[in-house]
Amino acid sequence: MELFALFGPPAITLLLFVIAVFPYALWVTRKKPTRTARLAAVGSAAALAAYGAGTFYGLAYTHPVDLCAAKTASGDYMDVGRDYSLTSATIHHFPPSVTCHWSSGHSTNDVSFWSTPLLYTGLACATVCFTLILINRSHRRSAHC
Repeated sequence: MELFALFGPPAITLLLFVIAVFPYALWVTRKKPTRTARLAAVGSAAALAAYGAGTFYGLAYTHPVDLCAAKTASGDYMDVGRDYSLTSATIHHFPPSVTCHWSSGHSTNDVSFWSTPLLYTGLACATVCFTLILINRSHRRSAHC
């Protein structure tokens, strides 16, 4: 497995969160959104970052075998520390999954352990908050009438 596949997704995810803090802080200070709206934004951002990390920011779709193993001088993809060659890689879009299949018959999943729980937590948070926002807006409309 290349170094990017191991350290890239957590580092990029952390970098995206740090970069996203500035527009989020500007939005919060200027617009004064409700707590529900802020949590909806945070949940959406967490879900997007987790999905990106789960797909290795697109590398799973462009070079999936590079995520599984390192290419040897002979052109084969070999498992690090073992003598098994890579036979195939399977990609699932949701939840993101990159499964590597080896000549020994075993399979490994290369998606970070934290990616799927963060994806579902962010989606749940965003869904609940957006639902609460819509309910509050419908109550305000009926109160004005």
